[in-house]
Amino acid sequence: MNVIAVALDIPADCNLIAGQSHFIKTVEDLAEIVVTTVPKARFGLAFCEASGPCLIRTEGNDRALVEAAVSNAERVAAGHTFFLVLKDAYPINLLNAVKLCPEVCRVFCATANPTQALVAQTDQGRGVIGVVDGASPRGVEDEAARRSRQEFLRTIGYKR
Repeated sequence: MNVIAVALDIPADCNLIAGQSHFIKTVEDLAEIVVTTVPKARFGLAFCEASGPCLIRTEGNDRALVEAAVSNAERVAAGHTFFLVLKDAYPINLLNAVKLCPEVCRVFCATANPTQALVAQTDQGRGVIGVVDGASPRGVEDEAARRSRQEFLRTIGYKR
């Protein structure tokens, strides 16, 4: 078995939710979740079918974001993975709904950071075994950093 790191494409001002699911119904269900949870969100979704014709199935309302999702799916090339690229919405707005989708087995990441999928290659095919999301810690927050974090969350409306 070989393990490779595949850089994921996250366009500017976008976020990515990458995960694993078990059925082609995932494509329509995740698209429904996006449009009913954050109606003004723009998104592209790609799902790698793992049997039958093994196609990359797509949905979305923004061509460039669908293309970014497909690009990730093609490079990772692992069955039953999905890549949801979001604009004008944040993962926090719909992540719980995604995790509760009956087909979703796991979410690998929900991020805007530079991200790599760790992909295992065997004789059978490929599978995602995890992700590298962003950078490693550079230290522990002090009081000034704690206040800055708290202030930021209140500024963007996530805390009162």
